[in-house]
Amino acid sequence: MTTGTAPRRLLTLALRRAPWSVRVWRDIVFLCLGVPLQLASFSLVAVPWLLFVEPADDWLYWPLETTQLMLTVVGPLAFLLLSVTALNEAQHRRFRYLLGESIPRAAHSTIRLSWRGLATSVRSQAAWRQLGYHVLVGPVLGLAGLAVLAGWLYAIALAGAYGWIWALPEQVRQRAAVFTAGGLLLVLVMPWVTALVVGADGYLARRLLGPSRAERLAERVDDLTEGRNGLVAAADAERRRIERDLHDGTQQRLVALAMTLGLARATLTDAGPNAKGVIDKAHREALEAIAELKHLVRGLHPAVLDDRGLDAALSGVAARAPLPVDLAVTVDRRPATAIESVAYFVVAEALNNVAKHARAERAVVRVDRVADLLRVVVTDDGVGGADQSRGTGIAGLSRRARSVDGTFRISSPVGGPTTITVELPCAS
Repeated sequence: MTTGTAPRRLLTLALRRAPWSVRVWRDIVFLCLGVPLQLASFSLVAVPWLLFVEPADDWLYWPLETTQLMLTVVGPLAFLLLSVTALNEAQHRRFRYLLGESIPRAAHSTIRLSWRGLATSVRSQAAWRQLGYHVLVGPVLGLAGLAVLAGWLYAIALAGAYGWIWALPEQVRQRAAVFTAGGLLLVLVMPWVTALVVGADGYLARRLLGPSRAERLAERVDDLTEGRNGLVAAADAERRRIERDLHDGTQQRLVALAMTLGLARATLTDAGPNAKGVIDKAHREALEAIAELKHLVRGLHPAVLDDRGLDAALSGVAARAPLPVDLAVTVDRRPATAIESVAYFVVAEALNNVAKHARAERAVVRVDRVADLLRVVVTDDGVGGADQSRGTGIAGLSRRARSVDGTFRISSPVGGPTTITVELPCAS
């Protein structure tokens, strides 16, 4: 850094805060509007007491009766909390229109005019922070702003001393130069003082009127959860669309092709052996393609799950499994579509893993609803020793459960049995 860089930067910064800067005048207008607003906030402390409390000596003694408690505590508190919404809106507009700063709105910043809305605000930390800004911090800032405005008037009056000094006695007029110099110095200092008060107001407004760090984090988590749920729902809808297109389009065409080939094989009796062999082979391949497509469609999204629910869909999975499966589904109300789909595929993939790796003779599947959770338990009597970190199948089950904020647990000691427990949220 060169020798002249620092003074140049200081000069630039000073010019930015010079009295003729547009930003300074904007800050002054900001304080001019803020002073009455902040002092009006403070007046709300006294107004409820003037309205609800009658001056009487016996009110000063405890314990208070129920009526006295309602009038002296509950009434003023309710009045203050219900006033917070209007005060919040006024402050948000003041910062946005005059400073161009948009303060994020905290949760419960709007209080509904009802007992439930009032009860919600009483339990809300944000409402108490906002009330603290308007009732405690706001008046202090209002007095500070009033002092700044008075300082500006005093500075301008001193700087222009030669314009009105003639009205004062002669011995005072002799000190006009001192007054003018002091006024000019004060004019140069006041932009910094103004910026300090405005900056303090902005900082406290962001901390008290806006959401706290924990609330911002919770809001971010809610946004991410909502976005994730949207992606899961979109993926599920896309699977349904593909399943429907394959079932209603491609599969029907393959069935028609197989029927045509079967008809050709039956009618072309005079064809040569080579031609009959080609037709037979084409017919078999068409039937195999239909079977594979049915299996693929079932893997995308089984239509029976939409039509008849988990019990019927899982009954089909158990019937197709290569080992005996004891199935019990106890669900009084159908969960959300995405939850139902995840539960179905968890059971299907778990039974597939059992058939491939467990060397089990039997499996047990239990699906029930416990409060706001859909619990899926798959148990087998195989060799055990399943490790989530060493296999993609079990890891895939865990990812499926977590995709909808579910939990996944596995117990698989060496020698068995293996138990997989998945709990999915299904509040409805």
